[in-house]
Amino acid sequence: MGVDRNRKVILAGNRVRVLVVDDSVVIRRLVSNVLEEDPEIEVVGAAANGAIALAQIPHKNPDVITLDVEMPEMDGLETLRRIKKEYPEIRVVMFSTLTERGAAVTFEALALGADDYVAKAANVGSLHVSMAKLKGELIPKVKQFFFFPRTAAPEPRPSAAPAPAIRRRALPPEAVVIGVSTGGPNALGAIVPVFPADFPLPVLLVQHMPPVFTGLLAERLQAAANLRVKEGEAGEPVEAGTVYIAPGDYHMEVERRRGQPVIRLHQGPPENSCRPAVDVLFRSAERVYGGAVVAVVLTGMGEDGRRGAEVLKSRGAYVIAQDENTSVVWGMPGAVVRAGLADAVLPLDQVVPEILKRVRR
Repeated sequence: MGVDRNRKVILAGNRVRVLVVDDSVVIRRLVSNVLEEDPEIEVVGAAANGAIALAQIPHKNPDVITLDVEMPEMDGLETLRRIKKEYPEIRVVMFSTLTERGAAVTFEALALGADDYVAKAANVGSLHVSMAKLKGELIPKVKQFFFFPRTAAPEPRPSAAPAPAIRRRALPPEAVVIGVSTGGPNALGAIVPVFPADFPLPVLLVQHMPPVFTGLLAERLQAAANLRVKEGEAGEPVEAGTVYIAPGDYHMEVERRRGQPVIRLHQGPPENSCRPAVDVLFRSAERVYGGAVVAVVLTGMGEDGRRGAEVLKSRGAYVIAQDENTSVVWGMPGAVVRAGLADAVLPLDQVVPEILKRVRR
């Protein structure tokens, strides 16, 4: 079984050690209780602000720190700077609010080296519901950076024979589709500005993010891009030279109306625990473009994109997966590679040059 080299191995008898940092006693208790429900996680301490957290690190020896943004004495961003400078091996998961300010601070934290984030749930009227939602999101994000050989299940296998066996010749592309999750904002910040202003195809993109965050992501990418970058809007034509980002909490598809590819948004059931989901976009691209697609799967937790890449590959699409060394988490691209679907496995800085080769050949 292949092991993501970016993941720390947790041996039998050990657990992932977590330090919870938040100025709210209620939140600290809630987060600690949720984490302690998992037998592979141990909460080794809690701190009310960054200064206390930094003082605890040497003797608590955490593997992961959950870090609130707004705290007295030393806020989350300053604490993050100190952690990444003094303890670069510690993973940091930020807690942010579903507001424009919360999203902006989260993007700054990711740029400073935060490994992932969890959006604080809005008031859902029930402690039980709040805990269930937090558990469903936080525990996988804490554990994604680790490998548990004693409990690891066999590598997932496609239900059908791998599509590459068909060996269709890759078709001249008419669109680029991209799927990305953990580590995505920084990865997209590195590749989207590399597309030239005369890029002749549309780019459709799913980044696992909640509402508000995807809009801000589009704005930030647009500031550095040669192409137009925007959230996809229902019914708008899909045009060359534009990057369309799936809005948070909406699946984004492309469909053909009167011969013109257009954006379709809907709130169908989550797939791979995600909405938007990469598989949803990829399947729709196959229906509209057949195999005339370059599909790209970048860094991210889980396997979203593998099934969609299999559908596209069976029609002759060209599939690119980000390599292990440059991925924050080699879950999504690793699943594509293990299924035998990747035509190219590349470091991040070679992804756009490879796309351009496919377009200009």
